Amino acid sequence: MAASIKDVAKEAGVSIATVSRVLNDVDVVNEETKKKVLEAIDKLGYRPNIVARSLKTQRTSTIGIIIPDISSQFYPEIVRGAEDVANIYNYNIMLCNTDLDTEKEMEYLKVLKEKMVDGVLYMSNSLEDSIVNLIKQLQIPMVLVETTSKEGNIPSVTIDNEKAALDAVNYLIKKGDKKIAYIGTHEDAANASALRYTGYKTALKQNSIKLDENIVHFGGLKVSDGYDGINAILEKESIDSVFCSSDEIAMGAINALRDKNIKVPEQVDVIGFDNIYSASVFYPKLTTIGLPMYDMGSVGMRMLIKIINKKEVDKDSYVLEHELIERDSCKR
Repeated sequence: MAASIKDVAKEAGVSIATVSRVLNDVDVVNEETKKKVLEAIDKLGYRPNIVARSLKTQRTSTIGIIIPDISSQFYPEIVRGAEDVANIYNYNIMLCNTDLDTEKEMEYLKVLKEKMVDGVLYMSNSLEDSIVNLIKQLQIPMVLVETTSKEGNIPSVTIDNEKAALDAVNYLIKKGDKKIAYIGTHEDAANASALRYTGYKTALKQNSIKLDENIVHFGGLKVSDGYDGINAILEKESIDSVFCSSDEIAMGAINALRDKNIKVPEQVDVIGFDNIYSASVFYPKLTTIGLPMYDMGSVGMRMLIKIINKKEVDKDSYVLEHELIERDSCKR
């Protein structure tokens, strides 16, 4: 039979109230008594009744993490960073995968509210008005990772996606590329990757290169989107290079070019975005924009835990540094 709080109190020679104070880390208990209680807990293998405690404190020591696509190599590294920090502060994680479905995102937000999670680390496929309105309605402590709200009123951790895309396209232009294709998210999408198209256009404009819509292909962020995108573009125009708004797109693009006997990088430069693990082992190894994925998760979780515990947060938003990683998919 599992040990109860009464058993712990009896073993430690203290009152039930004292055991409760130790469990809830109330400062009034002296160190010697606290040591006795902790030793008794360890000896008896006592585990507090989380449900009973949460009903009393309105806290569950659980944090929800919402991700758009569990099959993507991008999100697990963010989750790992977040979970490592959560473990330090004794929080449990409830992971929700939305399959890039806005309705599913909204449903998970409602479920997490019902489960009385203390807060949510939120990575959204598309932070539409309906999602933002629901977040306001539910009033759950929340930090956005990888994206920001239009009003900037939800704490967030991200990178400067527009500047990162600008750096990527400028890198191609410095190699002498003029006909630079784009494959990725449309700029009207309410997510971070949409800003990469804005950065692409800005780089062209700054370098007096006219935007050619024939070599722009909008879609998702998957390998198939890169493959289909290249095929659609090459039906209309030849290109010098392609800027892809994800590494998966870049891999699909390279596969399509290879099927057409077009060599990368000898004939076409390809640059990706994210620096997922496969980018370093794919052939040719991808030149890409590297994101600090682990740090995005860990910074976001530290920020969220401070908000949950009503502690002062240094900033409402953190913009972490990106880096351009040169490998083999672009000419040296």
